[in-house]
Amino acid sequence: MSQPVHQGIARAGRLGLIAGVIGFVVCGIIGAMSGFDRAAWSGLISFNYWLGLALGSMALMMLHQLSGGRWGVVVRRPLEAAANTLPLLAGFFLLLMVFGMDTLYEWAIPSHVEGDHILEHKASYLNVPFFALRAVFYFAVWYGMTALFRRLSLKQDETGDPRIGEKLRTLSAPGIVAYVLTISFASVDWVMSLDAHWFSTIFGVLTLGGQGLSALAFGVAVVVLLARSEPMASVVKPLNYHDLGKLMLAFVMLWAYFNLSQFLIIWAGNLPEEIPWYLRRMVGHWKWLGLGLVFGHFAFPFLLLLSADLKKRGSTLSKVALLVLVMRAVDIIWLIAPEFHGEAHTGWISGFAMDFAAIVGLGGLWVAWFCRSLGSRALIPPHDPSLAALEATKKGGH
Repeated sequence: MSQPVHQGIARAGRLGLIAGVIGFVVCGIIGAMSGFDRAAWSGLISFNYWLGLALGSMALMMLHQLSGGRWGVVVRRPLEAAANTLPLLAGFFLLLMVFGMDTLYEWAIPSHVEGDHILEHKASYLNVPFFALRAVFYFAVWYGMTALFRRLSLKQDETGDPRIGEKLRTLSAPGIVAYVLTISFASVDWVMSLDAHWFSTIFGVLTLGGQGLSALAFGVAVVVLLARSEPMASVVKPLNYHDLGKLMLAFVMLWAYFNLSQFLIIWAGNLPEEIPWYLRRMVGHWKWLGLGLVFGHFAFPFLLLLSADLKKRGSTLSKVALLVLVMRAVDIIWLIAPEFHGEAHTGWISGFAMDFAAIVGLGGLWVAWFCRSLGSRALIPPHDPSLAALEATKKGGH
């Protein structure tokens, strides 16, 4: 890798740190006016946003090992670097739970559980010690998988042993299964249990689809940025963008399908313990935010990504990816924030400002960590088994 690329990645990391400091300062200012409770809510939103990028990247990294193909070679290093940010997110989650557990989860307060039939029924699962134990297990599984894959990837770079590629492929199948199971339970623990009276059997799958889309959009944006300089400039071709664009279109449709399925099933059932969750999100400013998701998270990206010509232009594809990343933040706010303040909440503008400031604050640290990890490796893995397909693309010049 050329030195200017290293310098550019390092510069991006420094800018991330600056943005992180500014974001947390803004959070502190708004939090001083709104109270600590509001800061905890925004922290949970920020955590789920960046966790989605890290875990989605881990899943896509394993998917590439299983399926191969040129699409994964160009985005492999950004995915590995993003997955490597899990220790930072684990530390942030620990702080959030130590100082904000009682604020975030009604079931964590014994006096609120007493006399509530549903909370009492779920108390054997939704209790603080078991919740903490499960969180430790989730992070142990995720970090264990990313650490193992990183160690094998480093060894593959150094030795070029083809058996390592086979080992990565073999480990990816159970790794994806472990990811699907753990994120399904984690999404119930950390997001769905915010309203312990509500449940959805598809919520974990919905979370999984959103994380995959987040990671893919982020990977596209990073690849387009890196392709402005060598060595990526001579490697990434329009056909690579086209492959990534088609995959992003598939995830956009998958996210829409999961959300529509959940909505139609709950609305058709019309059960009193299920529909209040949607009713809270269909009034006031939440209604407009939901409509914004319909158009900004699905309709616009879907229509744009139907164009084969657009998918082959990196500059345009990156703009669609950035739109998706912004709408992913809006989606997580729409999922979480209505549990804490409804239509009667008068400070919704300052609330949204704090949510995005928290995303920028944690995101700045996340980007700095990501850039440090990305800058320590060759951007093109020299012994990736799918490298032959990438070389064929370079020679074809498409």
